[in-house]
Amino acid sequence: MSAPNTAATVGTSIAQEHLDVLSEALRDFGPAAETAARWGVALATALTSGARLLAVGNGGSAAQAQHLTAEIVGRYQRDRQAFSAVALHTEPSALTAIVNDFGIEEMFARQVEAHGRPGDVCVLMSTSGRSPNMVAAARRARTRGLRTWALTGPGPNPLADAADEAVTVRCPVSASVQELHLAALHIMCEAMDDELTRVPPQPRWSGSGL
Repeated sequence: MSAPNTAATVGTSIAQEHLDVLSEALRDFGPAAETAARWGVALATALTSGARLLAVGNGGSAAQAQHLTAEIVGRYQRDRQAFSAVALHTEPSALTAIVNDFGIEEMFARQVEAHGRPGDVCVLMSTSGRSPNMVAAARRARTRGLRTWALTGPGPNPLADAADEAVTVRCPVSASVQELHLAALHIMCEAMDDELTRVPPQPRWSGSGL
């Protein structure tokens, strides 16, 4: 009869430990949240001017990159016009060709070179901030004139250094870093939505419409 109680005790202990780590990281998260909100305001201006968002990540961060682009192309909370946003890991044929022909460090950098235009925004997510393919993508984005924002774990790290600006999460546990990255993305989307209610839509193309 003791086994269920033991399992419950272990489960409670694990849950509390996870929450304690997350709570500790949240204590230092205020400045990062403010940066994310400022990014959201800047993103609203960029997107309404015809820019696009490129999102980059490996593994769980790739899933978050795709989550971000879904919020931009679809919506976060409020109905509004659709905007262009692409998660660069979602093109498997291009991705495998690039890795095969140019090496893994180029897997995102070459796509940034292909799709990015001056004035676009590139958001890069990495819990370590040390993945060579992410650092290469950030450097390529900056040389192409993209506004480059990184979300990483503890700084300083190479990705944060390579970006124009970075949100760094002071936490040694990757899972908690990712959880706060998601919070930052949601804050950014909420600030973008709020700013879009103040900024009138801009014409994105000209012509007869025929």
